Amino acid sequence: MRTLFFFAYLITLPFWTLASEKKNDFFSLAGRPLILGQAQRADSLFEQGQYEAALPLYRAQVWRQRQVSARLLVRLAYAEHQQAHYAAELLYLNMALARQPRLSTWRQLAALAQRQRLVGYPTTWQQEVRVQVLRYYYPVLQGLLTVAVLGAVGLLLRHRRTGRGTWVVFGAYVLATGAYLRWLRPAPTGIVARPGVALMAGPGAGAAWLSTAAPGDRLPVLGRQDIWLRVRWQERVAYVRAADAFVVE
Repeated sequence: MRTLFFFAYLITLPFWTLASEKKNDFFSLAGRPLILGQAQRADSLFEQGQYEAALPLYRAQVWRQRQVSARLLVRLAYAEHQQAHYAAELLYLNMALARQPRLSTWRQLAALAQRQRLVGYPTTWQQEVRVQVLRYYYPVLQGLLTVAVLGAVGLLLRHRRTGRGTWVVFGAYVLATGAYLRWLRPAPTGIVARPGVALMAGPGAGAAWLSTAAPGDRLPVLGRQDIWLRVRWQERVAYVRAADAFVVE
């Protein structure tokens, strides 16, 4: 029996490894001391409408204590909005969307980006469907993998009485799960962090200049090469310095 479970584990191990959500230490609360008094004070100031006073406390929670939640990021974005810090508002909303995908957050992002004439925030129904898919991506994937494990164990237990057709169906199911993992997996996004950022045709200062990005522009990240990020810009590949963009995963 242990041997059968071991084989089932080996069958699904690659999928479990790929499906494990990549947690940047920035977003991890493990081992971080919670300063409850400061958090409560920030919330109290926010609820009283004292956004300017709440901002440094919220920022400290995010950047110093590394205590991050979607609720905190949305509040921080709203406080930045009240101070007309639109680039910072876009950054925090993008971080909130990555942590907890919601249509309301995306629509708020898209509306703000339209007012600021930024790129990377499509208002299509396809994008809204993708946001919904991302919201349930990990729960659905866990369910698919659980079924795969149970199916593998059942087939191994009954391997002598299992026909070839059943194995073919199980193989197709595993391939479909792999396709779900491969094509719908959340992708990193680069948020331009400063004005006048150059988009280049290649990873070097001597490459052809393509355009200039504005703070808040949203660029899907395709990879990294030395100090450059390879991004998608207007249906083509471009390069931007990694120091000029904040990568949200």
